[in-house]
This record gives sequence, C-alpha cells and structure tokens, in this order.
Amino acid sequence: MPFRVGVALVWLAFCGLAQAQEDPEKILQQAIALHQAGDAERAIPQYRKYLQARPDAVDARSNLGAALASTGRFDEAVTEYREALKGRPRDPRIRLNLSLAFYKSGQIAEAAGELTSLHADQPAQLQVTLLLADCLLRQGEDRKVIDLLTPIEKQNQTDLAIAYLLGTALLRDKQLVRGQQIIDRILRNGDSAEARLLLGTAKMNALDFNAAIADLQKAVELNPHLPDVYSILGLAHKETGDMESARADFQKELAQNPNDFESNLNLALLLKQDQEYDAARKLLARALRVRPGDVGALYQVATVDLATGKIEVARAELESIIKGSPQFVEAHISLATVYYRLKRKEDGDRERALVQKLNAEKDAAQSKDKNP
Repeated sequence: MPFRVGVALVWLAFCGLAQAQEDPEKILQQAIALHQAGDAERAIPQYRKYLQARPDAVDARSNLGAALASTGRFDEAVTEYREALKGRPRDPRIRLNLSLAFYKSGQIAEAAGELTSLHADQPAQLQVTLLLADCLLRQGEDRKVIDLLTPIEKQNQTDLAIAYLLGTALLRDKQLVRGQQIIDRILRNGDSAEARLLLGTAKMNALDFNAAIADLQKAVELNPHLPDVYSILGLAHKETGDMESARADFQKELAQNPNDFESNLNLALLLKQDQEYDAARKLLARALRVRPGDVGALYQVATVDLATGKIEVARAELESIIKGSPQFVEAHISLATVYYRLKRKEDGDRERALVQKLNAEKDAAQSKDKNP
C-alpha cells in the first residue's frame, strides 16, 4: 500500500511539474528573457508556443515580429506585425516596426505606404519623416521628398541626414541652385563622402561624367559603405562607355544593398547584353519589388522574354506597357518586331507608323526648344 501511495505522489508531482512547465506566462517570461539576452533564435519558438495559448496577445505577437526581424526573417516578421495590428490598429511602435520590416526586405512601396499613414499621425516624429523620405527617394519620387523635407529643413540646419536626402532630391529634380546650397552647407562641415556624392550627382546632371567619376571615387575612398555611391558611380562609368567598370560598380552596390533599384536595373541590362537572361530576370524582379509598375523595368522584362523566344508573353507585356505609356517609342519598336514575328504584318506596320509619328513629334518639339 505505501508503495502505491508513493507512486501516486510521484505521478502527481510529475503532472504538477509538467503543468507548471507548460504555464503560458512562464513560457512568455522565458521567451522575453532569451530575447533580451540577444538569443532571438531560441526566443522565437517560445513566443510561438505562448501564442498558441494566447493568440490575441498583441505585445507578444509584436515581440515575435521583432525577434524574427532581428534574424533577417522579414517576411515572417511582417505577418506577425500585421496580426498584432489587428488587435491594436493605431499602435505607432508596431506600425513603425512593420514599416522597417518592409523596408529591410526591399518592399519599399509597402514601407512608404505605411510610413505615409504614420507620418500623417505623427508629423513631428523625425525618424518616421526621414525613413519616409528615404523610401520616396528610392522610388524616384523626388518632388515628394522635396515637399516633405523643405518645411523642416530650416529648423534643422545642422541635421546632415535631412540635408543629404533633400540635396539628393533637389539635384535629381534639376533644382541645381538649391541643391548647390545644400552641398555648400554640408561642405562647411568638412570634406565628406556625402558631399562628394552630391557633387558627383550634380556633375552627372550637367553631363560632365568624367568629373562626376572623380568626385564619386573620392566618396568611395572616404566611405566605401555609403548607400548609392557605387550605383551612381556605375551610372557614370556606363555613360562613358566603360561597361566593365559599371558592371563591377553595380555588383558592389548590390553586395551591400541588394534592393538598390538602379543597380538591379542597370546590371540586368548588362547581363541581358551578354545573354545572361536568367540572372537578368532575377535582378529585374528585385527592381520591380522596389518600384512596382516601373515602366522601364517592365519593358526590360518584356525584352528578355522576346530574346528568349517567349513571343506571346512579350506581346502581352508590351501591349500593356503601351496602353499605360503610349509615348514609349522603344516599346512600340519592340511590339512591331513581335507582330512581325507572329506574322501580323498589318499590326506591325501600324506600330512602325506610330514610331515614325512619335519620332517626328519629338524632333519638332526639340527644334522648337532650340528656336523659340
């Protein structure tokens, strides 16, 4: 009898221990402790285990998103942040973390959308403003960057991040006088990679490519990890016909910033010229992830499909491009080629006539500009 009682007590003790070990709050405490100790990999399964018992726990869900993001699993982090926002839709911390997960995974358009909404609620939050400006700049939305940063620039004269983003946007928008003022302000703090990059950009806009290369190479010497520096240097080398150097530049940019739009697009062009079509497709897909719907990138996808014999696919892509951008001459030329290959001579002739008409209109406009 005593033996049986002993066994029962041991069994009850074991059940109690197991129940304590499975207590959700203790699991959460362990997850948080591991996370705070920097062991996100071990914290992640603990957070997941806790959330099986407490699926509506917003803070734990957000913590799981942060742990996933810290290990580079950004798409999974996005899923968790979105789930957390169902329980707390206006939480600014979770919304910012969601934006950062989008940004770091190269989903720049999605990040910009979230940050635009967050900025409307928190217009004085400088981190949100700068991150939004950077997203807009990466999407080529230079005017929006100027509109966003101009109102706060005068009150933040010493903030070089604002100066750099605004200066870049101004130079890209051909507002050279204001852009030069920003460059001069940065230079007053001494020579820097940022100032050299802006100077190189200004000289690119002035079509002085060799001078631009000199400034951009100096920027590389000062800070080889400066975002965009190899991308713009690659564009300058491409303009001078030095394709080997351009290719190396774009590869260096992508090694440190895989989501740089210009490097993805232009390296894809060079790969396409070398008939490395599969590699070009991957880069174009990444470029379109940064700028969804970009006509130039979509056109290059169509030309790769055309070059690899996917004629019907290319036809559909080119027709879609022309529908949205009827003045896109190169797309009309490629579509004419497609129609001729499909034995649709009448359609090909029509596209060729449109090309002649568009080129004539372009020549007339240029003549008018030269002789007003």
